[in-house]
Amino acid sequence: MQPSPEQSPHHAYPDHWEADVVLRDGGTARIRPITTDDAERLVSFYEQVSDESKYYRFFAPYPRLSAKDVHRFTHHDYVDRVGLAVTVGGEFIATVRYDRINAQGRPATAPADEAEVAFLVQDAHQGRGVASTLLEHIAAVARERGIRRFAAEVLPANNKMIKVFRDAGYTQQRSFEDGAVHLTLDLEPTAESLAVQRAREQRAEARSVQRLLAPGSVAVIGAGRTPGGVGRTVLRNLLGAGFTGRAYAVNRAFAADQATIDGVPAHRSLGEIGESVDLAVVAVPAERVPEAVADCGEHGVQGLVVLSAGYAEWGAEGRERQRELVRQARAYGMRIIGPNAFGIINNSEAVRLNASLAPERPAPGRIGLFTQSGAIGIALLSGLYRRGAGLSTFISAGNRADISGNDFLQYWFEDPDTDVALLYLESLGNPRKFTRLARRTAAVKPVVVVKGARHSGSTPPGHAVPVSRIPDATVSALMRQAGVIRVDTVTEMVDAGLLLADQPLPAGGRVAILGNSESLGLLTYDACLAEGLRPRPPIDLTTAATPQDFREALAEALADGGCDAVVVTAIPWVGENGEAESGDGEVLATALHAAAASGPAKPVAVVHVEMGGLAEALAAATSTVAQQRPAPPPPALAVPAPPATTARTAAATEAAPENAAGDAPVAPRPLGRIPAYPAAERAVRALAEAVRYAQWRRETAVPGKVPEFLDDTIDEPAAAALIETLLGPDPDPRGRPLEHDEARELLARYGITVRPTLPAPGPEEAVAAAARLGYPVALKTTAPHLRHRADLGGVRLDLDGEAALRRAYGELTGLLGQPAELRPVVQSMAPRGVDTVVRATIDPAAGAVLSFGLAGAPSELLGDTAHRLVPATDRDAAELIRSIKAAPVLFGWRGAAPVDTAALEELLLRVSRLVDDHPEVVSLSLEPVVVATHGLTVLGASVRLSPPPARTDLGPRRLSNY
Repeated sequence: MQPSPEQSPHHAYPDHWEADVVLRDGGTARIRPITTDDAERLVSFYEQVSDESKYYRFFAPYPRLSAKDVHRFTHHDYVDRVGLAVTVGGEFIATVRYDRINAQGRPATAPADEAEVAFLVQDAHQGRGVASTLLEHIAAVARERGIRRFAAEVLPANNKMIKVFRDAGYTQQRSFEDGAVHLTLDLEPTAESLAVQRAREQRAEARSVQRLLAPGSVAVIGAGRTPGGVGRTVLRNLLGAGFTGRAYAVNRAFAADQATIDGVPAHRSLGEIGESVDLAVVAVPAERVPEAVADCGEHGVQGLVVLSAGYAEWGAEGRERQRELVRQARAYGMRIIGPNAFGIINNSEAVRLNASLAPERPAPGRIGLFTQSGAIGIALLSGLYRRGAGLSTFISAGNRADISGNDFLQYWFEDPDTDVALLYLESLGNPRKFTRLARRTAAVKPVVVVKGARHSGSTPPGHAVPVSRIPDATVSALMRQAGVIRVDTVTEMVDAGLLLADQPLPAGGRVAILGNSESLGLLTYDACLAEGLRPRPPIDLTTAATPQDFREALAEALADGGCDAVVVTAIPWVGENGEAESGDGEVLATALHAAAASGPAKPVAVVHVEMGGLAEALAAATSTVAQQRPAPPPPALAVPAPPATTARTAAATEAAPENAAGDAPVAPRPLGRIPAYPAAERAVRALAEAVRYAQWRRETAVPGKVPEFLDDTIDEPAAAALIETLLGPDPDPRGRPLEHDEARELLARYGITVRPTLPAPGPEEAVAAAARLGYPVALKTTAPHLRHRADLGGVRLDLDGEAALRRAYGELTGLLGQPAELRPVVQSMAPRGVDTVVRATIDPAAGAVLSFGLAGAPSELLGDTAHRLVPATDRDAAELIRSIKAAPVLFGWRGAAPVDTAALEELLLRVSRLVDDHPEVVSLSLEPVVVATHGLTVLGASVRLSPPPARTDLGPRRLSNY
């Protein structure tokens, strides 16, 4: 909605202030600037506000708005006077405005940095979090316009509004003046205000998902008159699952006298139903979807599952159709799963919802599954069903035009029915938000992700989102930092999910291996070593072992304090006639269940080869009660049981680890599923993922920190002033690289010293530079095609005198070209050490990324670089150094002296702090950084500045654009 030209002489209509938001109850609304075209909407809105709310707003009876009021409240310059409205269905439900004021409280213009703010929320929409959401948005607008404080006068009886201000998390002052509460809010975001914002975001988005997954009533729009077809199939599946709510079939083609279909009420429109419907499943052709959505919106439907195809997957026309679908649904306050969705399933006994095309509702379980692809969803459901796994919820979101995996992470974070979250993703629409949500969720339950389209750089179809430029290896590293278990295939995802859902987390990587096949045990042993685990020598029970032998051996292994997990290997027993004996799989499963249930809580996995019935019997759990999943205990020391103590006694008397709160031991686990795998490599890989995840949980239980000593050597204001000067009053949006001396000056503000270089356009200048710096020196080229390429001969080291320098200069120019092309420089020699590279870049989608590796072509060719998101903590810096494959070179490989990794960690923290404090630093490279046994030397630095990119993750809550 654009204003008339005379409306905004000071500033154009700020369409970037428009936003769709999720409110506390899970419904959506739109926030936008108020324009001159809104006069009638404003009057209509005001007429629906109670006299009490009007009194609280104007401090006096104010039954109606005058023409002068309407003009004042709809005419803004979007700088000193701003008004925002919240709309549902195109009509106002709330407004907020600010007016810039001076120290005396009178209207003012910039540079005055205070504004008076006032809210009005329609009574029917109070309690939905409207005012708190509006405060976030109007505060962001005010900061953009140079306003730093809000002043508000509130009547003491207006407790709701006082609470909105008090709970926002901003620094505030309060006083009582002239019968009113005077509030002053500092609008600079604080850690508390950001935490409040994100907590509200989590509650609202989780609630919006819950409304879809637990409806009291469902209407299938497009249920056909005859069997078959998408709509009729969904209706059949809904009824077949035993949905506990009310179901309706809706099709405008139904005959007027048709009362039921498949035993449920049949109607030609939602209006004929006569009562509210919570969820609508839309299964009509794409051209008829707008009509169906309008019918839903006008009759109060809370959410949509759109199965219809013909949207962004069909090209430009379909993308526009998809955007219009999202606009229309959000305008009515509805959220969408789809379009082109496969459907949703909720296995809660209180709901029993199968609003999908899956003919069979999977068994109830503790796994939540989200997939973008319907085909992958079908495959995953089939695979989980075959292996006896159960689901809490299943979502196949199709084009995910609105609700995405991020929303379900918000929901699963606090869902008591879900212990493990599995996600198949083909794109990350908002990587910053995903890593933030995944890290929080992974702190309490495992998150396993398969990322499709790893090399094609797929983006969400129909979405307006920044495209990430970082390679897939970097994405994987950042997921690991967030605690996400990233696997390569859907088979690996199921393997890991089964173990994580039904087994406790291991306390370490020490693995006991036992079974009746020496060869299978050795394969398992080798697989453990390949995955970085610490296997104990396999225990061969021989082919004559009975189920009782397995039970006793497993009980003994679980009781052993030197073991953190057990892998049981089994092959069929062969009878005297040479045929495998039948029924042994079930007997063995019973024995293993008994041993696992009576022993300490340690994970058990089974590798079997053609053991009939074993996998099915192991998967037959007796309970789907939520597991106690304490923070994994630290690795225990190997304490063997005393010789006189039996394995069974040791298992019964060994102290169980304490839970996360430290207030009670974890009891032996109830009898449950034991995951079975047809190959040793698959079982061990799943176990290794559990070990790494448990280690991440232990390490992140105590958050890392940024050492305080950095504050004494960092001059943030001076760096900010220098950056402002370097960018100039009218910076080029493409940015600019800094000259060598400019980069040195900026880095020095953060305690990073770059060894100076002097230009050497000729041999005489080179000699003069060396005399100034002192021998020995290095001579090197700075031409882009030769920079940091010692292998091409562009660097001469340890030149200890004038003769050596002149000779090297002649060789350099004779071999590689003229000085004007090579741009030679002279630099004093640094102490010998290991050459490394430290980089930081700003990715438009993922944010700031800190990287580390060894310098040189081999590291680049092998991709041996580690990455962490900024800001990095002391733990991140230490892990960054140790996570590259060539890390042993830094710690005394082959008898070399270890280098000063503490100094290297400090440098990484300084770079992280610089990039985090100043988003204008869009790329930074320190190469090489020579790390010696004591200290380090930065020999080269390049920095690029640019106007800071928008930080949507720090702004007010909003849904993704379409």
